Parts: sequence; structure tokens; C-alpha cells
Amino acid sequence: MQMRPAELAAIRAGDVDVAFRRWERPRVRVGTRMRTAVGLVEITSVDRVPVSSLTAADARRAGAATLAALRQGLDRVHADRPVYRIGLRYAGADPRQALREAVPDAAEIDAIVAWLDRLDRASPTGPWTRATLLLIDELPATRAPDLAQRMGRDTPSFKQNVRKLKERGLTESLDIGYRLSPRGAAVLDHEGHPRKARDRPAPEPGIPLPHLGAAATRALTARGVVRLEQVAGLSAGEVQALHGVGPYALRHLREAMDAAGLAFRDDL
Repeated sequence: MQMRPAELAAIRAGDVDVAFRRWERPRVRVGTRMRTAVGLVEITSVDRVPVSSLTAADARRAGAATLAALRQGLDRVHADRPVYRIGLRYAGADPRQALREAVPDAAEIDAIVAWLDRLDRASPTGPWTRATLLLIDELPATRAPDLAQRMGRDTPSFKQNVRKLKERGLTESLDIGYRLSPRGAAVLDHEGHPRKARDRPAPEPGIPLPHLGAAATRALTARGVVRLEQVAGLSAGEVQALHGVGPYALRHLREAMDAAGLAFRDDL
């Protein structure tokens, strides 16, 4: 079940607790917890409903501006399919977030290494786990197609492999590309792999940008802005004028800066 970034943010804030979709049959089950960019979203109900039964309250709960807007959105694609009301609830942070930061002890490392070895043995194209971890470590925030090309792989299969590593907390997805987690770095260091990242200068201190979407992140990083403290040196108008920075990204920048005690230059 795909959801837009703004919809996910509203679910996390508690402003949206239902969604409406036109499906031939239900695609989600009650109790399912979906991993999203904002954390876990739980499916609390799935009910087929006639379009004529929708109300203004349904529209508000779904984040639509009006009932007419909700109905128009549902009629835009596959208008012949039935409508389902899906109850939604924010269920907390993605547990992989804490896992990524947890440096494993010796026993955990042994278990991870054994799991990586099993993946390599089962691969019809040969060992790939360490090479993928090392490449992500060498080239963080690099587009997946570019990484896949470096590995001699097609992009879909490369992404599938990275998702396996992410499930064990070894990598983290960014708005553009990936980065190695402290957990992943500990595994590579334990095995004695030469890591180019070890020789890099320490990253500039400060608070990293929140998840904003690839276009907004690309626009800011192209200007050399990679930390919230740098954003605070700009006005809201300057940031909004960057191609790719829309209302969603601007709102999340404000929220992140508010939490850090920062503000846009013209908000001071």
C-alpha cells in the first residue's frame, strides 16, 4: 500500500487515521504493520464501502480538503473498482533504527557473519554481501543505479540485496542512496576488511538533514547544505526557491529545526 510523504507525516501526527483506495480485492490485512519513512503504520481495519456513503468527516480523517476532492481522487484511476476504507495508526519508530545504532557484541557478530555467509553461498551470481557493504561504505548517498552498475548488477536485484542487509540493521536508506550503519561497520571491522571510510576526515559536526525526499535533498546538497545548522543560515524563501523543495520538505525542515532550537534566518 503506497502512501505519499505528506500522508505519512499526517498519520504520524495523528491528523489522518483512514485512507481510501480502489482495489479489486483487499491488499492489506488488519494487524499488518508497514515499515514506512516515518516509522511503523498499523492497519486497524479494512472495509469495503459504497462511494455514496462517504462523508465530509471521512474526507477530513483521510486528509482530503473536501468530500468532493476525496471522491474526485478516487474516481481519477480505476473508477470501476470498489472502494475500501483502511484504518491506520502510527505504531512507533521502525525497530531497525535502534538496531542500526546498536554495535553488536562478539556473539552477535558471529551470528551476522554466519548469516552473510549463507546469503553468499545461496547466491547464483556468487558472493556479494561484503562487496555491497564495502561499496556503500565507500560511496554513501550515491544513487542505487550507479552502485548497481559498479557491482555489475541490474538495479532491481541490487536493491533487493540491500534490503536484506537493511533488515539486519547493517545499512540505512537515505533520500538518495544508502549509508553503512555503525552495526555494519562493526562487522566489516571485525573481519578486517580495508575500508576507505576509515581514512576519511570526521564528518562536519551538526545535525543531519531529516528525510525530505530525494528532490529536496538533492537541491540542498547541491548547494552544500547537509546540516540543519546550515539551513538555519538561509531564509525560508531561499530554501523554498530551490528546485525540488516543496511544502512537504519545508514543513519537515521547520519541524526538525524547531526540535533542535533552530529557525530560518528570517524567522529569528
